[in-house]
Formats: sequence, structure tokens, C-alpha cells
Amino acid sequence: MKTKTDLKDRFVIIMAGGRGERFWPLSREKMPKQLLALLGKRSFLQQAVDRVLPLVPMRNIFIITNEAQAAEVRRQLPKLPKENVVAEPVGRDTCAAVTLGAALVGARSTTGVMAVLPADHVISEEKKFQQVLSDAFDLAARGQAIVTIGIKPTEPATGYGYIHTGHELPTPPGAKRTKTIFFKAERFVEKPNYETALEYVNSGQYRWNAGMFVWSFITVTNGLEMHQPEMFAACQRWFKVANNPAKLAKVLAKEYPDIKKISIDFALMEKAQNVIVADGAFDWDDLGAWNALARHLKADAEGNCAVADFIHVDAARNIIYDARTKNRTPIAVVGLRDSILVQTDDAVLLAHKSQAQKIKDLVKKLAADARLKKLV
Repeated sequence: MKTKTDLKDRFVIIMAGGRGERFWPLSREKMPKQLLALLGKRSFLQQAVDRVLPLVPMRNIFIITNEAQAAEVRRQLPKLPKENVVAEPVGRDTCAAVTLGAALVGARSTTGVMAVLPADHVISEEKKFQQVLSDAFDLAARGQAIVTIGIKPTEPATGYGYIHTGHELPTPPGAKRTKTIFFKAERFVEKPNYETALEYVNSGQYRWNAGMFVWSFITVTNGLEMHQPEMFAACQRWFKVANNPAKLAKVLAKEYPDIKKISIDFALMEKAQNVIVADGAFDWDDLGAWNALARHLKADAEGNCAVADFIHVDAARNIIYDARTKNRTPIAVVGLRDSILVQTDDAVLLAHKSQAQKIKDLVKKLAADARLKKLV
């Protein structure tokens, strides 16, 4: 029995087409959150690639993005083959992107095993992450398993989906015991209310759904054939032209707008019976909005987190971020509490922390205003 995946058969698809609207005014359509270096000197996308390079050769890493961002993705990843950056003509949610990723992998290797990973997560414990991902690769290569990496909840968060885990899986006969614990997935649960999330955390039987999946090309295409036949048919068509970037771009431009807009969770994960949860025992954060940044910045005595020349009187628990590249001046604050203040070269955002999710609504309003849409 095969217990280890060959490096040449390991692939990574990084989803990098999001707009990161909740991080406006720093995040823009052409330079969204995943392409920014908010923490450290490397962008989130660059860090995502750095993390998987010990496990997967660079030529086997694909970035699925959109046309507005493709040039910047290629600029940030000069060692990645240009044809490995594939732009979706329009956004069609994660199932279409996974289907496209499967076609790209299958065209290179029908025995390939692929990990699908987001571009904008913060994972400080890289070695632990790499261990879980490597074990998941090997498990997915052995049979018909769909593996998802679930994160042990640290709080009753209502912004994440949850996975109800069943019994721990025994080590298969003839295989070496892995460091990673695997569970049978019982069900996927959409974002719960606070009381339900608290029950989930206290039970110890739930994991956050981090949107990280590992499966073989055969397994994911079988799953699409069974549960999403239209996507499977598209995958077969794209597979035929996947090794010809010009032909692929032409086919995608023609077909993508009519593809069903559905997430991989609804389309496949919630329907499949062969889902296994890998215990993601590493520090993980999904930076969904400005509030989340405070978890990674040093606070002053009053709880203010500042990346700025910042001075205040009687201000507390604020996030102050100055992204100006020229003519930076001090940001002086008096009596401000629980707020977000972000300054860029062409815009200023002031929001209450409790309203951070509504920044997305603000971006829609900007986009609808002919005078201001250039700021989106």
C-alpha cells in the first residue's frame, strides 16, 4: 500500500481572488488584503507560498486569482511559472475555482493530490501546519478520502462555519501512525449564533471550518461527478486545454460567466460521505476585518494598537494604522474609544469597532458614486 505521496504528485491551489473589502481603504480591488504586507515584510500570499514550499515544488503551485490582480500576483511571485497564475474572468465562488484547480492538476498528473488553501490566513506555527498538511496529503493519496483541516476553536466565534467531528480514525493496516489526529466528519454547520457557538466550543467535538481541503484528482472529480455533474462536465472540458494557457483563457472567458455560483462547502463537502477532518493543531487566524489585526499588534497600556506615529490623550482600545507612503504626519487622538482609524495617501477611514463589518457596505456606496469609485 502506498503510504507516502511523491513530491511530484503533490500540488497546491491557492485561492487568491478575494477583494478584502473589509480592509478598505488599504485593501483595493487591484491590491486586496492578500497582496498586502500588513504583518511583516511579505504579503499574505507570499507567506502562503513560503509555507508550502518545503512540501511541494514551486512548479506544482497554482494561484487562482482574477484579471485585476493577476499582474501583481506574478510580480510578487517571480519564481512561480507565469502560466501557474490563472485568472478567473468573473468570480463564481469556490466550487468553480476548485473545479478549475482540479483541471489544472489533472492535466499535469492524474495521480496528483491537491491541497486547496486560502491566500490570506495567518499561521505562525509553520512547522506544525506543514506536519498536518503533509499527513493530509498522504492520507488523501491512499484512498477516496476528502480531507479538510479543522481548527480547534479558541472562542465561540460566530463568523466561522463549524465541522462536527465524529470518532477518531484508527491508523490503516500497514501504515505508519501519523502525528496528526484524523476524525470522521459528521456534518458541516453554517455560522451559528453565539449561544450555539458556545455549546460547540464547550463540547470539544467541533472544529472551525478553515476552508482548507486536500484530495486526490480522482476523488474530487468523482465527487463533482456525483454531486455537481455540470461542474464535472466543465472540469473535463478545461482539463483538455489546461496545459495551453491561451486556449484555457479563451475557454474560460466563454464558459465562466454561465457557471453556477456556489461554494465548495454547499456543492460538495456537505453532501459527501467520505469527509475526514484533520486536527489543525496550530495557531491560525483568518483576518476577516480590521478588528482581527489587533490580535497581532502590540498594544499600549490603554489597549491602543498602532502602526503609526501616534499620540493620544484619554484614548483606549483603538486600532490606528497609517499606510501613507509620503508626507507622514503624527496622528493625534483625544478621547476616542473602541475605534478604527486608517489613513492612506488618498483616503481616511474612521469606524467604531462594533461596526467593522459594515465597511463592506461603505465600499459598495463608494463604488456607486462616480466621484469616489476610483477609491475602490
